[in-house]
Amino acid sequence: MRTIELFDTWADERLEQLRGHPVADTVFTNATHLGDFSLIWHLISGSRGLTSDKRADQAFVLAALLGIESLVVNQGVKRLFRRTRPTETGDARFEIRTPSTSSFPSGHASSAFFAATILTTFGGAKTAPLWFGLATVVSTSRVYVRIHHASDVVGGALLGLALGQVARTVLKRI
Repeated sequence: MRTIELFDTWADERLEQLRGHPVADTVFTNATHLGDFSLIWHLISGSRGLTSDKRADQAFVLAALLGIESLVVNQGVKRLFRRTRPTETGDARFEIRTPSTSSFPSGHASSAFFAATILTTFGGAKTAPLWFGLATVVSTSRVYVRIHHASDVVGGALLGLALGQVARTVLKRI
């Protein structure tokens, strides 16, 4: 546990060097807002869905899968850990929604890496840098606004990747 605390402190100290920079504050605060309720992933998927019938079907599939992922993470996994957040309402410098679930794992990170995995499945490997880059920004934003520990985000990202692989396997069978 001490190693995790040291990692969390190290990451928070690195991000503190960026906090207060107008561009970083804007990027990470907006990324956190867009990550709420997986909004960014629904917007991306819905926009893709406007381009073809196949992508419209994929948008509905991703929406359903994100719902299942959220249920598993927020009503299942988070209840097993009940970790307290670094702050109750986030850093006072940033206006964000106050979460009602425990800190570990980060739901934003889990849904981000889950969605990136599914979108890469739909769009091919060439799209992976875009989706996983965006997932990294959304995930990092949670530590930046101090509503998650860095280890919450790592755990959420790993969980999202694992759930994404399960969903990918199921999708290939249907």
